[in-house]
Amino acid sequence: MSGTRPGSWLRLTAVASAFAVAVVVATGEWARSHEASVLAALALLVGVVLSARFGHPDDRTLLRGAVLALGLFVVQIAVGGLLALTDAGWVSGLHVALGALTLATAVVTAALAFRGGVELPANGLPWRDYVTLTKPRIMSLLLLTGWGGLVLGYESWPPLGLTLATLGGLGLACGGASALNHVLDRDIDKLMGSRTEKRPVASGRVAPARALEFGLALLAFSFVVLASFVNVLAAVLAIVGGAFYVLVYTRWLKRSTPQNIVIGGAAGAIPPVVGWAAATGNLTLPALFLFLIVFFWTPPHFWALALLIRRNYEAAGVPMLPVVRGERETARSIVRYTVVLVAITLLPVLAHTVGLLYLGSALVLGAIFLGLAIALVRTTTPARARHLFSYSLLYLALLFVALALDPIV
Repeated sequence: MSGTRPGSWLRLTAVASAFAVAVVVATGEWARSHEASVLAALALLVGVVLSARFGHPDDRTLLRGAVLALGLFVVQIAVGGLLALTDAGWVSGLHVALGALTLATAVVTAALAFRGGVELPANGLPWRDYVTLTKPRIMSLLLLTGWGGLVLGYESWPPLGLTLATLGGLGLACGGASALNHVLDRDIDKLMGSRTEKRPVASGRVAPARALEFGLALLAFSFVVLASFVNVLAAVLAIVGGAFYVLVYTRWLKRSTPQNIVIGGAAGAIPPVVGWAAATGNLTLPALFLFLIVFFWTPPHFWALALLIRRNYEAAGVPMLPVVRGERETARSIVRYTVVLVAITLLPVLAHTVGLLYLGSALVLGAIFLGLAIALVRTTTPARARHLFSYSLLYLALLFVALALDPIV
């Protein structure tokens, strides 16, 4: 990923960061509050630094400019905090000077992103590959759970603007994390057969540096959207979820332990919590219930898929449960987690967060899920694993629709 010219996504992030700093310096207001504008600029500057560091490590000038702009901005924030405590003239002057210097450095860094290096070749229809990088099918389910958390927290239909901002920002975070997953998994994707070997990065259609820039840009803009138009808590949660998926699950757990998807499932459990935080601005007990539902749903769902493609994981050396413990033990583990899942889905009812519509849905959907899991233990075949995997997707979607509709109906 070295020696290449910065691409459009890094350039866009660099220009946006310079603009964000300019808005902070010139007006002190962007979107709803000065705090949100500062955090948005900070997120974009961090995105530029990470793209320069990991996408273009040989371009020392670009990296130094990005780091300097970020460092100056952090110092400016600190001086701004001091200014809030004292009205000393020298503090005010230092704050203004730092703002001007940060802006100049950010502008220069943006200019540096438009020069140097070797241009990477583009394929015929790159937009299709970039859409693929975001894993839209997975994202759609994550957005549905996020919407369920939003409606449940709002206890009514939320305003259209809040819904669009929440789902838009959450979608950017999910897409950015998925793109970075493509970058980190490109080596094993080549070994796992037709299911993954034709992915954009693994096949070489999108260069790793470009995919990395794209993923970091989406994550940075996710924070901008959520911090500016929703709230800071939702923005932080979305970024934490994305970082956990990339750094903890993809980079570490996936290749090191058969419990990878158990712990890594925490990343997929964040979207409904983001929705709840967007509606309420807090993290109370119902948010924990939403998290736990998706957290315990993830292992049986993913292990059913792992049973279907066990040989692919084995060929790539990924220690998924069916590879390490065998198919029978995996099927039994699916039953155990499904029992816990069904019990946890009743917690919102016991806490009086939802009522009869959700209760009936949870019991019926859970009974079917458990029945399919038990059938898989009795006869562990690809057909039964496929039925369970397909149903698990429908199960989570319908469960969160019931969660959202119950307070309204």
